[in-house]
Amino acid sequence: SGTGVGFACKHAVLTFNFQQSAAMSTLLINEPKYAWLKELGLSEDNDGVYNGTWGGKGEVITSYCPANNEPIARVRQATMAEYEETVQKCREAWKVWADIPAPKRGEIVRQIGDALRKKIKVLGSLVSLEMGKIYVEGVGEVQEYVDVCDYAVGLSRMIGGPVLPSERPGHALIEMWNPVGLVGIITAFNFPVAVYGWNNAIALICGNVCLWKGAPTTPLTSVAVTKIVAEVLEQNNLPGAICSMTCGGADIGTAMSKDERVDLVSFTGSTHVGKMVAMTVQERFGRNLLELGGNNAIIGKDDADLSLVVPSAVFASVGTAGQRCTTTRRLMLHESVHDVVVERVAKAYKQVRIGDPWDPSTLYGPLHTQQAVDQYLAAINQAKQQGGTVVCGGKVMDRPGNYVEPTIITGLPHDAPIVHTETFVPILYVLKFKTEEEAFAWNNEVKQGLSSSIFTKDMGRVFRWLGPKGSDCGIVNVNIPTSGAEIGGAFGGEKHTGGGRESGSDSWKQYMRRSTCTINYSKDLPLAQGIKFE
Repeated sequence: SGTGVGFACKHAVLTFNFQQSAAMSTLLINEPKYAWLKELGLSEDNDGVYNGTWGGKGEVITSYCPANNEPIARVRQATMAEYEETVQKCREAWKVWADIPAPKRGEIVRQIGDALRKKIKVLGSLVSLEMGKIYVEGVGEVQEYVDVCDYAVGLSRMIGGPVLPSERPGHALIEMWNPVGLVGIITAFNFPVAVYGWNNAIALICGNVCLWKGAPTTPLTSVAVTKIVAEVLEQNNLPGAICSMTCGGADIGTAMSKDERVDLVSFTGSTHVGKMVAMTVQERFGRNLLELGGNNAIIGKDDADLSLVVPSAVFASVGTAGQRCTTTRRLMLHESVHDVVVERVAKAYKQVRIGDPWDPSTLYGPLHTQQAVDQYLAAINQAKQQGGTVVCGGKVMDRPGNYVEPTIITGLPHDAPIVHTETFVPILYVLKFKTEEEAFAWNNEVKQGLSSSIFTKDMGRVFRWLGPKGSDCGIVNVNIPTSGAEIGGAFGGEKHTGGGRESGSDSWKQYMRRSTCTINYSKDLPLAQGIKFE
């Protein structure tokens, strides 16, 4: 998970004021090379509010490309009055949407998936341009939304509760599941399409309406996705407010958290901001779904297949330039394989192709903001002060954009403060362990509990790892990396990761409320537990 609701907005606003005069003349959207942006319905100035009609009377922010820090285009954010109007329209739209049978709602979600398929390459290119991840990952992210739509279509015919045996004659005991109502979705910069997609597709088939506040540094992606979804709703003569959007910063995020009309707040971002969201929502006894930070570890045992360990460690630590919530930040290696694995991983790091994220041959792009570059440098300094050795990388690259070298640091104690800190950059801390117990304890000693993976051929160890004394994470893998989860399972983590679950398995239950219903179809009135009240 990425930035919180607050900082990125302030960053964008500061940058906007500072570069205002330059931005007016040379937006990337006006260059022939980027003419494809117009296929997504984008222009120089874009409305940042959708609730059946488009608007945006708030602050104008400029979106910048992390690969060259050039301005792409501008978005007009929501005012608080527009937020208020949007919530009211959402609630009205729910009255229509909740009456539509779930399989028919599934048909609308199927059409959303198809509309995304038609724009997958151009939308993937926008993710690459605005977020900074490589093109194949940008397209992969849209594919994830498409996949979740497909999954949700099937789910729309399957959600429901059991019929339970009643202890009373002539009685039926059933479980009913109903939508919570309005789902507020706050997403982070690092997955500006997929995280909304997971929430949106599942929430819709459950009978909810959605209000989306994307990251303040990826507003063009929010606008482009919303245009695709809105068109499907409009073609089906449904209220556009079923999938509303308000672009904005911490003010909108805070309003959603405090608003009793927002039945569920699904927040993806930093643990720091997530904690504030959770406390605000809890104060009004609302419901929250949190997807927060991760400090994920790969464990390489002495019997590990090193031809799997090395590429897994490289992909999971370098992929998305270290900006996934599931990125591997700690590589724990058994003392017998430590040196050879470090050597091979460092060699692979030096061969990673760095370049413009939209170039198909690039494997590694820029960090999302200049602030992330500063955090990278600060973390490396702290790691050195705490006894670490930089084996590979460690420097900001001399080229336009927010590029840093992917970095490997060895020699730190497992409990060094920097090792226990999630820094959202491509730094891998390599730790040396002796025993299985030690490795499991180190995996679990950090505050977060998102993803984890062990590489071993020992079946006993595999099941100990999956068991009650094994990994305490929400994602517990064997012989694959910590990142790159598929949509069929429930995605999320424990402890400071927030406890939320999205996407597959029974995650749909987070978007619905359960009623236990007892129906008496007899002429008698027997009480439960055999109580006589006569």
